[in-house]
Amino acid sequence: MTGTKRSNAQRLRDSLEDDIINGRRLPGERLDPEALGREFEVSRTPVREAFQQLVASGLVTVSPKKGTFVAKVGIDQLIEMFEVMAELEGMCGRLAARRITEQELAALKEAHQRCEAAALAGDSDEYYYENEGFHDCIYTASHNTFLASEARQLKQRLKPYRRLQLQVRQR
Repeated sequence: MTGTKRSNAQRLRDSLEDDIINGRRLPGERLDPEALGREFEVSRTPVREAFQQLVASGLVTVSPKKGTFVAKVGIDQLIEMFEVMAELEGMCGRLAARRITEQELAALKEAHQRCEAAALAGDSDEYYYENEGFHDCIYTASHNTFLASEARQLKQRLKPYRRLQLQVRQR
């Protein structure tokens, strides 16, 4: 993904994630799609795509005929999700260590090199997206499709929080 321009939907989603996680958009606050479209100079389609991705991660909720709102995520629930994610990823890693093919190992090494390059460049967002690919290689190499699917689903839900972690200095 190095050097790849992010789509308008991805750019909008990342900005909204940052605003929600950092408290600039509060739980229960309505997100106005028209205003966001004007602010980010995008059409309705990227706004809808960003909203769909934010719903999948649990950061926003859609209430029919009322609108899209910033979700209320409790810290206890967030901690529990991270605990489960750690176990799922650990299990994927253990299985991948035993089952990985030569081709998958080569892809994992390439993904790791892209992560290193992004880290050396100091680009935390690029590192995050390259790191997603690295983890996906591990999930695939586990050769357990159910486990990989569950890990991907929870990873998607935790995505905004994981991305934010990388913006902490000296992380």
